Amino acid sequence: MSVRLRSEALFAESLKHTPGGVNSPVRAFRAVGGTPFFAASASGSRVSDVDGNSYIDYVGTWGPAILGHAAPPIVRAIQSAAERGTSFGIPHSQEVTMAQRVKSLVPSVEKVRFCNSGTEATMSAIRLARGFTGRDRIIKFDGCYHGHSDGLLVKAGSGALTLGNPDSAGVPAAVAQQTVVLPFNDPEALREVFQNQGRDIAAVILELVPANAGLYLPQPGYLELLRQLTRDHGTVLIADEVMTGFRLGPAGAQGGFGLTPDLSCFGKIIGGGLPVGAFGGRADIMDYLAPLGPVYQAGTLSGNPLAMAAGLAALEALQSTDAWSRLENLGGELEQGMVAVAKAAQIPVQFQRIGSMFCGYFTNQPVWNLADAMHSDRARFARFFHGMLDRGVYLAPSQFEAGFISTAHTSADIEATVRAAESVFASW
Repeated sequence: MSVRLRSEALFAESLKHTPGGVNSPVRAFRAVGGTPFFAASASGSRVSDVDGNSYIDYVGTWGPAILGHAAPPIVRAIQSAAERGTSFGIPHSQEVTMAQRVKSLVPSVEKVRFCNSGTEATMSAIRLARGFTGRDRIIKFDGCYHGHSDGLLVKAGSGALTLGNPDSAGVPAAVAQQTVVLPFNDPEALREVFQNQGRDIAAVILELVPANAGLYLPQPGYLELLRQLTRDHGTVLIADEVMTGFRLGPAGAQGGFGLTPDLSCFGKIIGGGLPVGAFGGRADIMDYLAPLGPVYQAGTLSGNPLAMAAGLAALEALQSTDAWSRLENLGGELEQGMVAVAKAAQIPVQFQRIGSMFCGYFTNQPVWNLADAMHSDRARFARFFHGMLDRGVYLAPSQFEAGFISTAHTSADIEATVRAAESVFASW
């Protein structure tokens, strides 16, 4: 078992100064128990803690580290940009270059605006959709997380089509009531809500691959139905690709599934590990933004030169190599190995994967939505998490988070991970 005395001391000190001792809730390990470790450094596929322990890292700062930690091209780009100025608050050339790059990779994006986080991107996209349509109501889906703005921190009521109640203290009921929450992969619920409320719905927002309740995939025909219904009712379809954008291929999940949304939201990879967000899409919708249109959105650090430089370096490295093919191969190796050792140990596991994103649920039932995910054995996952951590493998400290593979991972890393899982299962 790894010794983490310095991390424990730091966490105890942090609790005196920061709510819960962390600056983002999942980092506190509440879902799995125990005390979080504190990072000291990270390089390639590994992260090291303040106690000197090293871990194969499948969190990857929750997605941005697709080239691994401290990737040399990104480090060089940040250093060079910092020498020219860390922030301008004035237009600069790399904003234009990044906009051109995003448009060249994602055909549905005709214009794009940069901001500072995925939350800002989704919040702004929804405001824009409301301003464009003149409608107030939106649809989101169980298990899809789109940041922590008020209208998106909402869950369904007693029925699938019930207007939502706040999912966080501080969210006004009047705001929550403009959000309809549907189960993912339920075509009948989708048809029913559009039949009854279609003229009132400004936007539908969804993760094309929900990756904040673990990870599950859209069933065949579901996204096509959603696109048809939104088009028929003049509703703006917003693809949240903050996680999947540029990870599941050059055009993200929408490219892989052949979907053309009206607006898309991005983040993570386009900042190379620095804070970033973006939203873009049809020019006629985007031109409703100030200063051209009546929908206001702004940000002091939007288009920050460090983030633009880092993001451009990340995209350049991905495009100039066989990165996406390599990530697919590594993902396949991990899936094959984890399924094999679970089967050998007679442990019921649903291993879900698309490209370099994955999640394992301890259940013998297929997982297609949040209700299915909730049937998994979360106590067993917590034991598995700590068993893997003690064997030098860092997975997301929650059943309801996806894992990420980077191009810095090797087949040896994958093999070590599978062997660690085999050891954990053998100890049960």
